[in-house]
Amino acid sequence: MPSATPPPAWDGRRPVTGTEAEATALLGWLTDPEAPRLCLVTGAPGSGKTALLGWLAAYGPRSGRPRRRAARVLVPLAGQCALGATWTIADRLGVVARSPGDLVHALATSDARPAGRTVLLLTDLHHAAEPAALTELIAELAGVGRIRLVVEARSGTPAPGALRADRRVTVVDLEGDADPADGAARERARPVPDLSDPVAVCTADPLLVTTAYVTGAAAAGLPGTLDGPEPPARPGENAAEDHGGLRAAWMRAGQSLCREQPPAERASVLLAALGDGADPRLRPTLAELAAGSPWRLRWARHRGDLTPPWPGPVTVLGAAGGPLEGTLLVGDRTGAVRLLHEADASPAGRLAHTVPGRITALAPAPDGTVLILDDRGRLHTVRGAAPRAPYLERLTEAVSATLARHPGTALAAIAGSVVVGDRLGSVHAFGLRGLHQAASHSGRVTAVSAVDSATPFVCSGGADGTVRMWTPGRDPRPEPLAERSSPVVSLHATQTPHGPQVAVAWADGLVALHRPEGGRTLSFRPGPPVRAVAVTGSGSLLIGTDESLVCLAPKR
Repeated sequence: MPSATPPPAWDGRRPVTGTEAEATALLGWLTDPEAPRLCLVTGAPGSGKTALLGWLAAYGPRSGRPRRRAARVLVPLAGQCALGATWTIADRLGVVARSPGDLVHALATSDARPAGRTVLLLTDLHHAAEPAALTELIAELAGVGRIRLVVEARSGTPAPGALRADRRVTVVDLEGDADPADGAARERARPVPDLSDPVAVCTADPLLVTTAYVTGAAAAGLPGTLDGPEPPARPGENAAEDHGGLRAAWMRAGQSLCREQPPAERASVLLAALGDGADPRLRPTLAELAAGSPWRLRWARHRGDLTPPWPGPVTVLGAAGGPLEGTLLVGDRTGAVRLLHEADASPAGRLAHTVPGRITALAPAPDGTVLILDDRGRLHTVRGAAPRAPYLERLTEAVSATLARHPGTALAAIAGSVVVGDRLGSVHAFGLRGLHQAASHSGRVTAVSAVDSATPFVCSGGADGTVRMWTPGRDPRPEPLAERSSPVVSLHATQTPHGPQVAVAWADGLVALHRPEGGRTLSFRPGPPVRAVAVTGSGSLLIGTDESLVCLAPKR
């Protein structure tokens, strides 16, 4: 049987002995722009299929001949369910997906596009826990223009025939003698941890835990994985299958939990994902396990929570000061803006506004006025209880008139200034002493925030993945505060007792808390796509998603 371990002289270019012809065929398919997007590698057990894909993942040009190549991502499917594979692929490709359908859509529409087509190398489809569901997912991925797939499936199993039906497929068939011991070794079941024990699930293989939760739920008649995680049960509903609320929390934060990380960080994410109906014994156990993480959970509100109630899907966030000190502004996709008490997210009323359609930014001003940017890039003003100074009225009117002609994409406000970002990458600071502008980003400005300190400054994030700082009237800092390959989706900065802090969320699900004056940058991945972030005056981090609002405090 060919060995999957290369000999000492192997240099990353030569395939495993006995598969040279098949390797040549794979490279020919890879470099042919007219070839089908799906390549199927088949053969008997022990014929070298998995080793061939491992070689292709490592294959590169000869030394001294630099050449750009498409990213190659190897994902083993043995023992995986469709949901676990979805989360693994999404994480490796820099997108966020709650279901297989979300993954296909995210890859088709993502702005984070690496050079060339990404090549997904999927091994052991025949050993997957849900081969039929994964075959369906692979067929959908093959229709995404930026993706090419190499899939290993054993001859004689249903997968090769299903993948070849109704589509063009390149087939590489390895000949070789079957080795029953090889198949038996792969099919040997691994012990499943106690799915009701939070310590066990945080320390076990997360993909094994995901598969166990999914297949156990399927046996109990709960919804399947192709539609993503089902709504969490209330206390007493499917109690045994939900493992005291642990399973619902795992399904909510699954993509983050399946990443490689220490158990303490996994416990911190799982603790933040627990609903209010979870077994009360879970929280202290998870908190103890999460002691080594950099975060302390203040509170979390999820879809289905009743005490206090979940505030609804989050699209925009605002942490107010002045007359609204201690109040959070939470906007949803319908345009409603709810007011919450920062201490525990309990309801504090609604913002009285008449803005039609979707709200894309909230900017609470120090005098209690709330400025709103709608989805057409126009400015709206919701006045507070106290009368505004005439000069602030004139400033707001001037900005509103400007945006009526040149729509904005991002909005912030501090005393005497309104800051706007635009689709061309520029940031405009409208103040009492005139207008200052900076060409900060390549492409659309997605978020801005302003901090009123001894030296006021503006932070901005863009579709180019950069976060930049700028003091109006001065040249922008040449180096970004942060830079990643994924677009910035939300950003907020404020002055705290520990100095200025900047919260940033990227489209791949990462949230980071930066300290511009120096200090450790802290990060957190809640699991679902992040829609909005904010920093409170006390320095806590708020993270809003379609089904959760979480408040975390950094451990000092």
